[in-house]
Amino acid sequence: MTLTQAYILLAIAIAGEIRSRGTLKATDGFTKWIPSVICILAIAICMYTMSHAMKILPIGITYATWSGVVIVALSLIGVFKYKQIPNLATTIGLVLIVKITVLLLIISV
Repeated sequence: MTLTQAYILLAIAIAGEIRSRGTLKATDGFTKWIPSVICILAIAICMYTMSHAMKILPIGITYATWSGVVIVALSLIGVFKYKQIPNLATTIGLVLIVKITVLLLIISV
């Protein structure tokens, strides 16, 4: 597996995590069947692809990238889907997460 393939798998893992967490609220405590199945399948895809990405990528870089992107993406889902507007401190924190994640990716290449 090449480095590019590992990053593609990491991107798939991130997309799976975002899909899983994005549908988690819709499961209503896993009482709604369709969102629950989507959530479970998405997290399974996430863990499977991330485990293969970590064969090449260092664990710290993998988790830092994965968590940073997922946190920001889910915050944006909260804003646009659920109208949950972050306060100033949260916004500053999200900006810092983006900057640190980008810095880690630049340094690790």
